Amino acid sequence: MNVYDFDGTIYRGDCTLDFWFYCIRRKPMVLRTLPNALRAALLFSLHKCSREKFKETFYRFLFYLPDTKEYAADFWNSHIGKIKPWYLKQKQESDLVISASPDFLISVVCERLGIKWLASSVDANSGRLLSPNCRGEEKVRRLLQVYPRAQVERFYSDSPSDAPMAALALKAYRVEGDKLSEWRAK
Repeated sequence: MNVYDFDGTIYRGDCTLDFWFYCIRRKPMVLRTLPNALRAALLFSLHKCSREKFKETFYRFLFYLPDTKEYAADFWNSHIGKIKPWYLKQKQESDLVISASPDFLISVVCERLGIKWLASSVDANSGRLLSPNCRGEEKVRRLLQVYPRAQVERFYSDSPSDAPMAALALKAYRVEGDKLSEWRAK
């Protein structure tokens, strides 16, 4: 199987942030959560709160959406064009996306692309994380938990935090924009 990170790898940008801006335009009340999200971002950057705590605080905007899943489906109607062409040319049904982005958002686009996914489990109504953030070593744990016999032929990512997944693959690639290069351990 070929495994892909999502944001910055096969998607041009960060889909969670794009979704947040999309929601602000449709439901400005979402901005009520901005002060707490900014405070959590500052604390996270100062190493005074965990990534999970920061994300849960950020995801509180979901509380203001009447139907998060409907918003997610509509979001992808206008944002699926941000999937990078190089990926679409080589896409296979056996592909797997592993992402730290929320599952309610990743699931919609992956279903439309006809591929499998693993992502951070987030309550779409409250923003609470229902599992560890699917990042770094957690991606490997989740992969092997769901696919215990997985043989990762090729892995693609733009993020150094994905080194554990790159080490698991027979061949790994760093993605910078639309340019692919062989992953080199640092």
